[in-house]
Amino acid sequence: MERVDLMPSSDAVGERADAYAAAPLLNCLLREVAQPLPDAGEGQPRVYRLPGGGRLLRVRGDRRPAAPEVYADGAWHRIGHAELVKLVAEELRRHTGLSNGDLPAEMIDSREAVAALLTARARATPPDDPYLRSEQSLITGHPYHPAPKARGGGPVAAWLPYAPEAHARFPLVLLGVREDEVVEEGDTAALDALGASADVPSGYRLLPAHPWQLDLAARDLAPAFADGRLLRLGETGFTTWPTAAIRTVYEPERDLFLKFSLDVRITNDIRRLWAHDLRRLRRTDAAVTAAFTAMDGPAGWLGDRGYRTARFAFEELAVLVRDGLRGSLLPGAVPLLAAGLVEGFDGDPLTAAADPGAWWEAYLRAVVPPALTAFAEHGVVLEAHLQNTLVAVDADGMPVQALYRDAEGVKLLADVERAAGWERLVYCLVVNHLTEVAGALAEHHPGFDPWPAARRELGRHGLPEAAALLAAPTLPGKTNLLLRWTGADGADARYLPLPNPLAVPRPENPGTAQDDDR
Repeated sequence: MERVDLMPSSDAVGERADAYAAAPLLNCLLREVAQPLPDAGEGQPRVYRLPGGGRLLRVRGDRRPAAPEVYADGAWHRIGHAELVKLVAEELRRHTGLSNGDLPAEMIDSREAVAALLTARARATPPDDPYLRSEQSLITGHPYHPAPKARGGGPVAAWLPYAPEAHARFPLVLLGVREDEVVEEGDTAALDALGASADVPSGYRLLPAHPWQLDLAARDLAPAFADGRLLRLGETGFTTWPTAAIRTVYEPERDLFLKFSLDVRITNDIRRLWAHDLRRLRRTDAAVTAAFTAMDGPAGWLGDRGYRTARFAFEELAVLVRDGLRGSLLPGAVPLLAAGLVEGFDGDPLTAAADPGAWWEAYLRAVVPPALTAFAEHGVVLEAHLQNTLVAVDADGMPVQALYRDAEGVKLLADVERAAGWERLVYCLVVNHLTEVAGALAEHHPGFDPWPAARRELGRHGLPEAAALLAAPTLPGKTNLLLRWTGADGADARYLPLPNPLAVPRPENPGTAQDDDR
């Protein structure tokens, strides 16, 4: 991709930021609240009734709705993002009987963040590595969240230097923690290797820190710096690349991922490494590692080896060590973030697929069997959504392997009811993941139907839940807008029924046998 040196006009950036920010907000509103009216026909805007006040809303587009209009005084009136936020807030107050002053501000913050990212990207040089380009491609982000790009309401200058969407890269801060204050579990040897050029005093251990998190936690950490429990030892002699998760960075030369706490609300949660998650991490990671070892390839698991932190700032300074790519990757294969395939980036093989059917079947063979096998044979519920799945492609861009990550989001059937675990897997793998990839592929190849192949892949595993899924009229859709509006816990998941595209269509003529999977 060529570097772009010309700054876009503020009007152009504003229009693009409005469109990027409106699409996921509209997706939420249309999925969770609005009532669709009869289809007006091919190529016509879709019309919805907002039940709280009876207003009519119409949008263009499907996967990423755009150009919202409200009907008033006998005509349709186009509304911008700020007006859309006001409309959504009014509708939710009527719909739920609750008020929420924080979420509208987050929606505005998300739009302003998009504008800042678009401006920064116009001057930035994207990474040469296609894997890093895929991780840093997400300007829309979560397509069903009302404020996917919000950055905690802080000033742009505080977060932009660490934003993956702006093609950021930066060194880590090196801290020394007094040995009697160190808490760690698992394999953290990679952290000590980061300080080759740092002079770590006797009686201290090395602890890398994310510079943004260090700024956010500065007041709380001041006493530890003052009394010597914590020392500043400089910076790493190399830079790291923030991935789509923002708080997880990758260092390609060392092939190392590090995940940090970040005291900022990103989508539904404050992104700390919470103590309860860290304390169950080794058990969870061991279960997933055993499952993938038993599968004997080609799928891989990027294990969370261990963590290190300081006793007096257990969550604030925690850093998690994650496996790199090279130990799991097939020879010659190139890993790409699944979410990046959906959003698009320079070199995206989904966009370039000459035969969408063959590409999609290869994709399904890579990502579906490991998730179903982990569930059925090992009691492991992968959080197999778009941001936790890497898909490796061969030299022709064909998917050959899936790599999964993030033990923090994994559930074990030993701890949850099987039905709840299956519902979560269906949401992550099918609704959040396969539906989005299928939609992007069909958008690039009009007329292509991705669902017969998906039915075949899900149906060939002999899993009772999968068979029931193919007969079910609905899928579970997470209600991120209502969750945030009602102030639910960030880890909560509440679902509403969505039409199931996997359900085998009934024949129009009951007397004629039909099989759309043949």
